[in-house]
Amino acid sequence: ILVSALAILGLNFQKFWNFSLLGSADSTEKFNLQPKHFLIALIVFIFTRILLMGLERVFSSGNNFKEKESRKSQSVYKFVSYAIWVIAFIIILNSTGLDLTIFLGAGAALLVGIGFGLQQIFADLVSGVFLLFEGNLREGDVVELNNGIVGKVEDVGIRTSKILTRDDYIMIIPNSQFITKEVINWTHNEDNTRFRIDVGVAYGSETRLVEEALLHCAEGHVDISDEPKPFVRFNNFGDSSLDFQLFFWSRKTFRIENLKSDLRFKIDDKFKEC
Repeated sequence: ILVSALAILGLNFQKFWNFSLLGSADSTEKFNLQPKHFLIALIVFIFTRILLMGLERVFSSGNNFKEKESRKSQSVYKFVSYAIWVIAFIIILNSTGLDLTIFLGAGAALLVGIGFGLQQIFADLVSGVFLLFEGNLREGDVVELNNGIVGKVEDVGIRTSKILTRDDYIMIIPNSQFITKEVINWTHNEDNTRFRIDVGVAYGSETRLVEEALLHCAEGHVDISDEPKPFVRFNNFGDSSLDFQLFFWSRKTFRIENLKSDLRFKIDDKFKEC
């Protein structure tokens, strides 16, 4: 169709195809952008998209019933897709005759000049690579940051990650924060996580009755796991109270503070009955 259209217009297809839009057709010219390069770029783009769609199916197949394996595969696929897009971009640039060694030399000089300004960005990029490969942080994990903020991981990117906090807003965290600082991952090993609430009762209270009341409230709660079973620890003789700790397991990790509050209400009602 293109050849016919050019013939009607009286244009030579070969000349049009090799017409220099930027640069020069001279063989000594480093860079020469021609119409055919747009077609090459389109072909490379389409081929890359088809390749990534196939890889996505490969990484997602067989993991439909294994949530953790599926998350790990998605992380690996994301990194592989980044690498493939970089290779595709280099192929497109190379097809124009652009000497890529110029970029390597200029890039080295640029890094020397502004390395200090970009070191944090590079640290985040490298951290993102480690996160994607190690799988210590995955989408859906519930994490507690070193500042006490708890959130659910929504996306692990190559430079930053997004977490949804309990206040229902998105925090964008540089990936280096997950590598260089302590982060508690509540759901890394399994979704059933142990929690506790502290309870103080007056001196002279029947300690065994306190234990029985606490266990009764925990074992009767629908959001507390039956296995492992809740247990009570007589923690200390406080300054003005006998200090107990009620330990329990739950899968409601993201909204655990609501569960704890509900459990405290139940304990208070139980104490009033005694």
